[in-house]
Amino acid sequence: MNTATFLGDKPINRMGFGAMQLAGPGVFGPPSDPAEARAVLRRAIELGIDHIDTAQYYGPDVVNDLIRQALHPYPERLKLVTKVGARRDAGGRVLPAQRPDELRDGVEANLRSLRVDRVDLVNLRLVGPTNRAGVPLEEQLGALQGLRDEGKLDLIGLSNVGQAQVQRALELVDVAEIQNGYSIIDRQDEELVEFARQRQIAFAPFFPLGSAFSGGPARLAADAAIVLVADKHAATPAQVALAWLLARYERMLLIPGTSSVKHLEENVGAVDLALDDSDLAALDRVGGRNPGGD
Repeated sequence: MNTATFLGDKPINRMGFGAMQLAGPGVFGPPSDPAEARAVLRRAIELGIDHIDTAQYYGPDVVNDLIRQALHPYPERLKLVTKVGARRDAGGRVLPAQRPDELRDGVEANLRSLRVDRVDLVNLRLVGPTNRAGVPLEEQLGALQGLRDEGKLDLIGLSNVGQAQVQRALELVDVAEIQNGYSIIDRQDEELVEFARQRQIAFAPFFPLGSAFSGGPARLAADAAIVLVADKHAATPAQVALAWLLARYERMLLIPGTSSVKHLEENVGAVDLALDDSDLAALDRVGGRNPGGD
């Protein structure tokens, strides 16, 4: 399986790491074992992972601080991907932060906590399917393009978006990545994946194993077709689900998250799993809807 692709015009390995789960319960506050969280990050680099997906509002600050503590000064090829457009209140609720000044503050907060001068990619996360913040997309993307012109970010992506929003965004800026929920058991964005393929935009599914908030990993292990393919290849259901995603599109970037070194190593092993046509035909019958976001 080809393990390399492009993010925009930048070479990148297809297996990355989603750092959200390194925070405490509900992605709020510190983890119970910060040393283990840092060990996961260091092991990810040892395994050849060259991009980490994070956000300053994970914690908040907790996850970025762990990344900095574990990896700074960063390996030359490591790409740091973050997102803005949301904030946390004192109780941990996710609230919109999509005004231009809030987006600028969000990028600056990521630069400070990661201790970098520039972030490789910033995803604009739209909070709610109809953008509850009420800020025109043009203003939001204009703020990010301004920060890009200042050299504070390299690429712009979109998260939690519909196809109409992506089409409008493409009239305004170069879009390097779409980050939406998508997995073998959650295919509600199938058409958006095809849209990305047609335009050669990287697609980075969050919850690539299905949402942990609605039993995604357990659903994988309970699906007869997935288990049959896993047994055939002496693999785990999670590895089959990740390999299926890699087979969908050559610019599919995986960012499975975990707070366990063992699970990290299992996830990375999916890149060596080659699914044949009969496997893909059997797995094509798996699927469903599983809404959720980060």
